[in-house]
Parts: sequence; structure tokens; C-alpha cells
Amino acid sequence: MRKQPPQAHHHHHRLRWLRALLLALPLLGVPFLYAALGAAPRPPPPPAGERADLEAFVRGEEAPRRHGNVRVAAAGEWGPVSRRGPTELAATLHAAALLLREFDGWSWFINLSASDYPLMPQDDILHIFSYLPRDLNFIEHTSNIGWREYQRARPIIVDSALQILNKTDVVTTKEKRSLPSAFKIFVGSSWVIISRSFLEFCLLGWDNLPRTLLMYFANFFSSSEGYFHTVICNSKYYQNTTVNDDLRFMAWDNPPRTNPVNLTTEHFDAIANSGAPFAHNFASDNPVLDMIDTKLLKRAPERFTPGGWCLGSSESDKDPCSFFGRITVTQRGVVHLQLETQVKGLKSYVYTVFKSLSLDTDKQWSGIGIQLYMWAYPSYSAASLCGLAAEFLRDVIEASDGLSKNRASTDC
Repeated sequence: MRKQPPQAHHHHHRLRWLRALLLALPLLGVPFLYAALGAAPRPPPPPAGERADLEAFVRGEEAPRRHGNVRVAAAGEWGPVSRRGPTELAATLHAAALLLREFDGWSWFINLSASDYPLMPQDDILHIFSYLPRDLNFIEHTSNIGWREYQRARPIIVDSALQILNKTDVVTTKEKRSLPSAFKIFVGSSWVIISRSFLEFCLLGWDNLPRTLLMYFANFFSSSEGYFHTVICNSKYYQNTTVNDDLRFMAWDNPPRTNPVNLTTEHFDAIANSGAPFAHNFASDNPVLDMIDTKLLKRAPERFTPGGWCLGSSESDKDPCSFFGRITVTQRGVVHLQLETQVKGLKSYVYTVFKSLSLDTDKQWSGIGIQLYMWAYPSYSAASLCGLAAEFLRDVIEASDGLSKNRASTDC
């Protein structure tokens, strides 16, 4: 078993990692919430703790200070969290609720941990997501729960962090429970990219399903690997908005493929060719992070990942992001094509979404086709857009049994 690092070193490493994550993925037009989830709420040691150090770093950087997109949770704002208990899920819902209350204009919620890192510049990520339908939810899921039935679903547990300060043990009882018959359990990756609409449904929803399942998953090992999955797959409103992919690169232990291994330089080629925007999880200070910065993000140490918002010169090793302009300007690189290819490979799910809309008129179908391609190719001419829209409609017809061929036309 690997020895745990001393507390001081762990604090320094986690702070350095968070600084690097903010520099690697500035996303100035997107809210970024940092909450230090620990085993017990404790005040930061004087003169400066982890939160204070990060707050000072954010205040010292002009870009996030001007745009106000980074929110550092205050000390005591988050309670203790158990790694395998429902308090981890509660912390995720807490973060989502804060983002909904304090920030407008965002479309997807992406959960990242201190073991995650981006694999492509923010401009490439924004470019691809800007043309996707805003109600898509990227959740890796399956109803074949396998070994999780007896290790996750049937045990009766108590998460001490729910009721006892400074304790995060998850206690099991001798009794077991049966599987539910009122709904079907789905499980999968705890790393998700979910839509704002679906989050509002879970937190503010008019349907009681999210609240019912939240009470059920309060007694479920690693509930973050099943709650969103079960809600969305049992909801008639959102079950056709799922894409069965978490858009993360992970390498698994083999056998038994239960935990992702720490990524190293040996995984770099697979990482670079994955087309995923994020990877999980990394060993502390492994050289592969430097390779990602240099070769994929084109980021110099202690500098932001450059993008279309950076107006400065890079000559003589200058920082191009020392001067910045509009955050809506993007400068796409080559790596966005890999993510675009991956997303296009999932287009059957998009067709399922469109089929579920039950649209009846040519105008509605044409509007959707042109809107989708305008998101995908904002630099195309009107004539090219029209041709792409017609191609898209033909693809939809092939995927849809109920759409007549006389609707495969666009008014150019």
C-alpha cells in the first residue's frame, strides 16, 4: 500500500494542483466553483490556509478577478464528506445549487476532482459544446449492476458524516434489503456532464422522482455512481437526453476493472489520441502532466492556457495572456477535431433526442437542422449551412421511422 504523504505536503500538493487546474482551464465566461471537501471541517492554519491561499491566487490574477467566474467556497460552508457515503452526493448537489443561484448563462455542470486534468484547451472544448443541443446529458450508465447489487445496493449503511462532527466512517449493518420494484437501478461513472435543465429538475423539479431517489440513495454505497443515472433513466422527461459516455479518459485495473489506475507517461499516447476533454486520475506530480501542458495545452509553467481571448505577444517567451480581450473569441486548435469525431460517433443518441420531440412541420425540422450546424460550423457561408442542414435532415430521416421523405428539403 502506498504511504500517505505528510499533511503539509498534501496541502501544498493540492493547492498547487488547484492553481494548475485554474491556469489550464480558465474558461473565463463559465462559472468555476472550488470547494475543498475534507474529512472534517477545520479552520485553516494561520496565517493562511488552503482556501485563503487559493483566494489570494484568484484575487492576484487579473483575468478571473475581472470576470468574476471563480467562486471559492468559504471555510465552514461545506460539511465533512465521506468518500463512499451519500455526503459526497450531497456536496455535488450543494455545488450545483450554488451555481444555479449565483451564476447565469451556463448550460452544463461538469464535476472535476483534484485528480482530474484537461486534455485540450478551453477554446476547443467550448467550440464543440457550443453546437450541441443544450439538453444532452453525458452520463455513462448501465442497468446491469452486477457485483454492485450485493456490494452497493443491498447493504444497509449509515454515513456518520450526516450526523456526527469530525466523523466520516460509513457503517454497515448485518441486515440486507431487497432491490426496489418501483424503479430500476442504473449505475455508472461518478464523473458526469449534465445539463442545467436536468439539474434544475433534480433540485427544483415538479416531479417527486428526484426526491424519492435521493432518499433511497442515502442508503447506497458510492451513491454518486448511481443517483443521477437512476433519476435520468427512470424519468420520462429526460430518459431520451442521455449520451452513454462520460467524456473522460481513464485506464482501469485489469482485472477486476473496479478502480481507475493512476495515469503516467506510459499512458500519454493513449491520452493524446483519446479525443476526451478530461482525464482521471493522475499520480501526484507525475511527469505526464508536464507532457500534457507542453504538447496538448501549449501551456507554459504558471501561465494560462492560451486561447482566442489572449491578445499579447508570445515572442521572446512573453505571456500572450498578459493582455486579453473578449472572452467570447475562440481560437480552435487541432485537438478539437478528436473531440468532434468522438461526439459525432455518438450522434445516434442525438437522433433519439430529436425523435422524442415529435415535430410535425418542415419548418421545425429545418430550424433544428440549421441551428445545429450553425453551432457546429459558425464560419460557414449561408449556402454551405443550407447544404449541411439538408444533409442532416436526410440523416434524421434514415434514423427516424415516422418522418416522411417529403420533409427532406430546405428553403435556401
